[in-house]
Amino acid sequence: MGARILALIVKEFLALFRDKRSRFVIVVPPLIQLLVFGYAATYDLDEAPFAVYDRDGGHAARDLLARFEGSPAFELERRIGSAGEIAGVIDAREVLLVVQVDQRFTADLAAGRQAKVQFLIDGRNSNTAQTVLDYASQIVAGFNRDWAAAHGLQGPPVSLVTRAWYNPNLESRWFFVTGLVGILTLVVTMMVTAMSVAREREQGTFDQLLVTPLRPAEILIGKAVPGLLIGLFEVSVVVLLAVVWFQVPLVGSLTVLYTGVVLFLFAAVGVGLMISSLAVTLQQALLGAFLFMVPAVILSGFATPIANMPEPVQWLTLIDPLRYYLVIVRGVFLEGAGFGLLIHQMWPLAGIALVTLVTAAWLFRHRMA
Repeated sequence: MGARILALIVKEFLALFRDKRSRFVIVVPPLIQLLVFGYAATYDLDEAPFAVYDRDGGHAARDLLARFEGSPAFELERRIGSAGEIAGVIDAREVLLVVQVDQRFTADLAAGRQAKVQFLIDGRNSNTAQTVLDYASQIVAGFNRDWAAAHGLQGPPVSLVTRAWYNPNLESRWFFVTGLVGILTLVVTMMVTAMSVAREREQGTFDQLLVTPLRPAEILIGKAVPGLLIGLFEVSVVVLLAVVWFQVPLVGSLTVLYTGVVLFLFAAVGVGLMISSLAVTLQQALLGAFLFMVPAVILSGFATPIANMPEPVQWLTLIDPLRYYLVIVRGVFLEGAGFGLLIHQMWPLAGIALVTLVTAAWLFRHRMA
């Protein structure tokens, strides 16, 4: 019995390594995913852009703000001259944090009274917002210790007031549930389309399909439409659960949301059909889909911000359709963003969809020839 089992094990290894594609799948995907995880999956915060609204201008305010500018965690992006500019820089994602110093900051400290500093944080990504708040609070705490020691005070001289925009309580559920709208859509659509042609080849029914009067373009459309319809159904269910069950506010327009959904589904279907056209077996199609989906999720900014990634990795995220889709979904849910704000996410998504669908059509015709 042991000899037979050993012989079977040897046979499986020989069959596995005899196929070039199987050897590729065993070696290359783990290395790619290791590099992606190693560089992209980080919660560290480096050079987070922030703005300053210094209403005081005194020496104590300059001392506090100099600590922010000297910190490796922050990078001064802009100095604000009026309160009306704050909304614009946060809405446009120019900064993650606005530090507003009270106009009597230095005078209050000199008189031994508590001085006020306000943090205005972009709360759309609750993880990043919490990290920004932690780092900024540490800087204020260091200023408090030094000022109290130098002036013989007991309590903290600076009182910190914090406000998070678009997610006042920094509930991580709002961030992750809206992200799951994109990830679940990608998983279901990719699986349906990636397996479509490969399943036919493995079952031996693809040749029968070729002798029908259907043209290649018609066969391709027939393979794409189920993925699109299932994806739309999946999105609708997840959006409904997000609003009704998880109580995530949907403050934007469904028209804007579903425009982004359709563009993303076309891109996902195009990638899935490309994989399905290249795969010979169902196993290869599943592995190909897995190879695409894991880096796509990591590079999308779902869990860790893209701004924290090394610059070459940030360039790589530009070809990830999930990156743009998550911005659209979260923008509609949490910000109420319209076409004007989200057009810069929609046109790259439309471009990726066009390229993937055209490439899938070419591969499909080439493999049928």
